[in-house]
Parts: sequence; C-alpha cells; structure tokens
Amino acid sequence: MFRELVRKKQQLSQEECISILKSELRGVLSVIGDDGYPYGIPMDHWYCEDNGKIYFHSGKTGHKIDAIKNCNKVSYCIYDKGRRNDGEWALNIRSVIIFGKIALIDDYDKAVDISRRLSYRFTSDSEYIEKEVERAGKRVLVLELTPENICGKLVNES
Repeated sequence: MFRELVRKKQQLSQEECISILKSELRGVLSVIGDDGYPYGIPMDHWYCEDNGKIYFHSGKTGHKIDAIKNCNKVSYCIYDKGRRNDGEWALNIRSVIIFGKIALIDDYDKAVDISRRLSYRFTSDSEYIEKEVERAGKRVLVLELTPENICGKLVNES
C-alpha cells in the first residue's frame, strides 16, 4: 500500500526513525485541504512510547480541523538539524515521514494530560504550564495520529 524507498542505501532503520521522532520537537502536518489542495501546518508533537501514537494540541476550529473532519488521512514530516562531515559544506539530514490516520480527541482530561506532556518537552516550568492549562485548557483539542507507515532516510544536500 505504501511505496518503498527508491534509494534503499539512504533508508533509516525504524529505531532511527523513532529516535528522531522522540528528539525533534516540530514537524509539518499535512492534510488534504480545501478543493483538494495540500495544506501543511508546522506543529509541535509528543511521541508516546507506550502506544506508538503521535499527539498534537490544537484549537477546536479552523482550516486544519475542517480538513481532518473531511479526511482523516495525513502525513507528518520531521527532520533533524543535520550534520556536516569533516571538510564538506553539505549537510547530511535525516528525515522521517509518517503516514497515518488522525483522530480528534476532545476529552478534557486527556487533552490536558497530553498538553502537559507536550509542554514539558519545551520547559520544566510547571508553574507556567499549570497557568496555561488553567487559562487555555477548555479550548484545547488533542489530535492523535496513529501511524500506518513510518519511513526515514538520510539525504546529503550536495
């Protein structure tokens, strides 16, 4: 159902893909938008090792939510900061693309729990996080991406 990588020598292992998913903070979530146009949105994510799902927080309305309600198939692309080999100008970048189905989770307790977990990826300031939960918690919608295919590769910019 999903295409195989053409350049097999550049393919990353599933362990490397998960490592990147856990270490990188952001990616681009792509949905099928209005009139069939792709719509990509930069998003923060949290990867749950317990169930292998990827979580995002969102507002409850907007283009992204309308698109997801219309079609729950999405892709999510993340990539690392890259590295240069000694004496080379080009970056070597590891990227991961996840294809899957996304669900809207508006259960308040779950939304707050996921929002906290996601927030702790950026700050350990629990006082700040709790103030944000109190201020915006009722307006948060959690998106739960269930991966159907995860594929990564190493690309050299040269």
